Amino acid sequence: MNLDRVLDSFYGSSTDELMETLNAFNSQWAQVFSVSEPVAKKKKLVENIFRYLRDPEHEKHYLTLLTTLRILSRDKNGPDELFTIDRVETILHFARLVGEEEAFMTDNSEHFDARIVIEAQKSICNLIFNNLIIRRICCNNSFVDGIMLRLKMFKDPQLPFEVKYYDMRALFLITALSPEMRPKIREKYHGLIYLMEAVDLILKEAEEPGQKPSKKSQRKRNKDKSKTVSGETKSQSEKTVPSTQLNEKKDAKGPHSLDSSSVDLCCEVLKVLYNLTLSYDRGHLDEVEEAHFLRLVGILHDLLLTEAETKEKKEELHNHIVNMLTNIPSYCYEELLVPIEEIGRIDNPRYEYEDMNVEAISVLLEFLERRFDKPSKELYESLSPVLTCLSSMARTNRIIRKYLKNQILPPLRDVENRPEEGDTSRNKLVRLMTNPDTRVKEMAADFLFVLCKESAQRLVKYTGYGNAAGLLAKRGLMLGGRGKGNYSSESEDSDTEEYLKVKEKINPVTGCYEPKKTNPMEGMSDAEKEAEAIKLINMMDKLLRTGTIQPCRVGEDGKPHPVEHILELQYPERDILATEKESADDSD
Repeated sequence: MNLDRVLDSFYGSSTDELMETLNAFNSQWAQVFSVSEPVAKKKKLVENIFRYLRDPEHEKHYLTLLTTLRILSRDKNGPDELFTIDRVETILHFARLVGEEEAFMTDNSEHFDARIVIEAQKSICNLIFNNLIIRRICCNNSFVDGIMLRLKMFKDPQLPFEVKYYDMRALFLITALSPEMRPKIREKYHGLIYLMEAVDLILKEAEEPGQKPSKKSQRKRNKDKSKTVSGETKSQSEKTVPSTQLNEKKDAKGPHSLDSSSVDLCCEVLKVLYNLTLSYDRGHLDEVEEAHFLRLVGILHDLLLTEAETKEKKEELHNHIVNMLTNIPSYCYEELLVPIEEIGRIDNPRYEYEDMNVEAISVLLEFLERRFDKPSKELYESLSPVLTCLSSMARTNRIIRKYLKNQILPPLRDVENRPEEGDTSRNKLVRLMTNPDTRVKEMAADFLFVLCKESAQRLVKYTGYGNAAGLLAKRGLMLGGRGKGNYSSESEDSDTEEYLKVKEKINPVTGCYEPKKTNPMEGMSDAEKEAEAIKLINMMDKLLRTGTIQPCRVGEDGKPHPVEHILELQYPERDILATEKESADDSD
């Protein structure tokens, strides 16, 4: 159906016939992201739609009219020509994002039609996503006021799930595409507090009926009472979402179990929190900001231990949690640990380490393990967040680092296979140390290096010199030594019997035991040995002259340096110069 027929219906048809035409148009273009019609015709259509929307007599047709607007709002080609400031204000009015409490579900709840609100919200999301001018309009009107005011009403049982969801999606888009709004939402609207309360509410409603909150959750919530709403402390726009409401419970697998719709809402809130915390100077936080981050890590801890309806939803939730953890100041990671004395012994002893509950760290390790299986082209994007936050945790928290080392680099028992051979986390990380993607191999090497307390000798022990050479060369540690990290001096190595038996026979380059090999020159005469040596020298010389290889030697700074003379591989440079001078003197 072309627009000419739709436009004609506004003038030559009855209202019912017009709505039938618009419904047919909406069905035709429902799955298309751009209406391929001239802009002039679309402008005329939008003008007529707003004429009807502003007429109270057509209230029963608002849903159809707003659906047509939503389809037109998807177009990336100049939506600001179709949607002027006053028209954006009209859409905000239908979305109830007007910054006035009486416009929400309070005294006028009988006039609140969630379907109309959601259609208007979707249009706003599309327009913010597609056009800079409209984003600027929304930064200066009632858009953010309305969303933040409705965010305070998340506890209202009459507020539909989809309304909450699209509010968060719109807030995510404006904070992602208009960074200048982040400080305003944080400081003027106290956005961090209300967003964290939204996640906390989702967790509370996910608890089984009649079940007490988990001890860890209760500990965090009691601590949070010191924070006030004022912010002071005493010490893609149209995503299809399930229609399940937050209060519909599924079969819970533990203290918390989120249905799919709750996971969707939680992920949107986490995305907004990520944007708001992205620009913090994490090295210079004031007391209030530090309190916010500590509370946020506590909430993320509870989310990590939360079950979901499906593995896919659980993976999606964990993905956003890990992204959020990359924005957290490193000293706040301690909140992921819970003293056993506070919550008592747990059923699974493998989650206890040095009198701490480390279940949240274990969940992160399981998440890392699943990321290893991603296709090569997705490895960096998949591994970067989780390896970044695990490396930061290991650098700054002794217990977390020791637990991670215990899980990934336990005392060596398999000494006959190369470190990169096998299916353990250690094997997979060592394989990544020689990945063609430089970013991936540097992340993997850095993580293992931190687990080894930045000791070159210990890294070579677990990975082999060949795999570790890249990192050691970059950091000037090819002659041994340590990095610049600040770690305890206590030893954590406890060599196994298997390792000690063959320790002297382990090839430091490959990192594994190699049985003694026969001498390939055995049985050769001195003349044959000399001939083979000359042949090898000639081959190396050819490769050097053609630029195929560039021999290097390790300098006093622990880094490789190219050599200009073949004898530099055997003697220091100063000895080469002295030898050449002596040779010149002898020839005189």
